[in-house]
Amino acid sequence: MTHHKQYERYQRQIILKEFGLAAQEKLLRSKVLVVGAGGLGCPALQYLTAAGVGTVGIVDDDIVSLNNLHRQVLYNMNDIGSSKAEVAAKKLKALNDETKFTVYNERLTNRNALHIIIDYDIVIDGTDNFSSRYMINDACVLLNKPLVYGAISKFEGQVAVFNVKSNKRAVNYRDLFPDIPQENEVLNCADAGVLGVLPGIIGALQANETIKLITGIGKPLINKLFSYNALDNNSYEFNLILNEEAQALIPKNREAFFNMDYEWLCSSSTSAEFEINTTQFDSLISAGNTMIIDVREKDELPFVDEFEHIQIPLNELMSQLSLIGKDDIVVFCQSGKRSLQAAKMLNAHYHQQKKIYSLKGGVTVWKQKKLQKEKQ
Repeated sequence: MTHHKQYERYQRQIILKEFGLAAQEKLLRSKVLVVGAGGLGCPALQYLTAAGVGTVGIVDDDIVSLNNLHRQVLYNMNDIGSSKAEVAAKKLKALNDETKFTVYNERLTNRNALHIIIDYDIVIDGTDNFSSRYMINDACVLLNKPLVYGAISKFEGQVAVFNVKSNKRAVNYRDLFPDIPQENEVLNCADAGVLGVLPGIIGALQANETIKLITGIGKPLINKLFSYNALDNNSYEFNLILNEEAQALIPKNREAFFNMDYEWLCSSSTSAEFEINTTQFDSLISAGNTMIIDVREKDELPFVDEFEHIQIPLNELMSQLSLIGKDDIVVFCQSGKRSLQAAKMLNAHYHQQKKIYSLKGGVTVWKQKKLQKEKQ
């Protein structure tokens, strides 16, 4: 604590036995990035600033609209049409002039995410779409940054802490949602609606988890998901477990991350256009002019020696494109989930100039069908 003004400002939390001067000093030295200055970002930003976080980054390319004001109470009528990130920083500076604010009046994408996130200790996800959530998650995993997740819809909200080790494991967003929902499959707040106070509750909880992570007090929601219903005040806490297939979907390095088209992966394109069944797969094997790629990890079973193929694990795929020489490609994995994502990624990269398919049901179903034929 450098001077009397700081002590006076934070005195009510400093006198907490579990908190004290040491925790306050940690907050003053901390750097937190808040992605999205909307319903979740506004309360998170306000409470982190008030608590004394030293540096706060604000990422948002949106402007304030009238329909924001029922839940984004950092803004008012005079702010309509102005940049959310810039207005937020100005108002938060008036709340605490000792906090340093960095404004990113731009959308966070896989082209700028690593460059921005690397300078911060913790990231808060206040976005409202799946492509951003998966992209932010993967960036945090690559950079080994804790991620405080929040989501809201109608009357329900969720909070979790990802990418922090506990008992030698660290779950992430892909473990919670291994299968990417398609566009319009899950309604956002604009379509489904949301009770105005709900983002205030969930955003404040995100700030609370962030403060606990920084200071080391309490028990953060590491490897856990907290769910809250504003209608009946019911709340639940779930333990989250690692999903090996989901882990394999994360880009292995920066190059693979840069080459990932997250908006495409979450687009409304149907799975059917990329998938082929075992009969179609056998026909392509017989034709002999198709490159077949196993996107499983190198030690996964069952072993495949029935047909010629190469192996490129999914998280290395976009950095090993030079190995792909043919125009007709089939990718396969254990169950068909990873290979479907691989097919989408390759289609996005090649702009549909190649014929790329995923084996539906994976090699497990193919081997079962093969065994059935041999018994007939």
